[in-house]
Amino acid sequence: MNRFGTLAGPVGPRERLAAQYAVIEVRPGAQVMHRSSKFSGRVKAITSVEVQITGATGLVRVFPLDVGMFVVDGVAVTLKRAAGGPAGSMSTGGPKKTASGSIAVAGAKARVARAARIVVEGVHDAELVEKVWGDDLRVEGVVVERLDGLDNIQGYVRDFAPAANRRLGVLVDHLVAGSKEARLVERVKSPHILVTGTPYIDVWAAIRPKVVGIKAWPEIPKGIEWKVGVCQALGVADPRLFWRQLLAKVESYKDLEASVVGAVEQLIDFVTAGTHDINEQDAR
Repeated sequence: MNRFGTLAGPVGPRERLAAQYAVIEVRPGAQVMHRSSKFSGRVKAITSVEVQITGATGLVRVFPLDVGMFVVDGVAVTLKRAAGGPAGSMSTGGPKKTASGSIAVAGAKARVARAARIVVEGVHDAELVEKVWGDDLRVEGVVVERLDGLDNIQGYVRDFAPAANRRLGVLVDHLVAGSKEARLVERVKSPHILVTGTPYIDVWAAIRPKVVGIKAWPEIPKGIEWKVGVCQALGVADPRLFWRQLLAKVESYKDLEASVVGAVEQLIDFVTAGTHDINEQDAR
């Protein structure tokens, strides 16, 4: 006898995966977290195939009900609409979504910029964040600025002067133990600063290889600039043109690695929590 009973047929990968996670029935109002993106909040609506989650700032995102992709009370689970429970407010034609997976706000205008900021290392990081999260950032009133090199982080923090109502989020490439990047951000630790990042040496690698049509990004030997080595390995003559083509292929957060999605979502939640518009009297 197997765990599925004596009459069960061969157990496939999907069945084995499903068996690892308890199925939890939820109703609107339940507190959940999406595992890949780290986006958390309360269930706004749920159907048999997807769930809408409202985050702390009011941002609503839509996620498919994939097996084991949610966390409830600290445990990874599979979500299911509670039998007989209300679905919540779910439009019949399906909500229009932004590239980040949030619910698009019809007719929304850009909010006055908050005093808080998110900073990224370079122009490619900024363009990728804008491509996927631009709509959300405008609704939330969050400005993204470039450091043009993480070596400039201390000077930026000194000039910005983070405070309780002036939070700073920092997105860092290659944020791994013992790296130069980890040492640099350690020098600016503050309760008003949140640093998140990815293990990738460059933001290009935060884009899933399948977007480019390859199985994996090339392994580049030490001593060779990563982008240069990648272009050589892929037979690319113009790195700038390649980036434009690569960015154009990114349609949503689903085209990015989970680590970068989670990192950006955490920064947005952090800088919008308890912060004010830039024109308020307590902002410089």
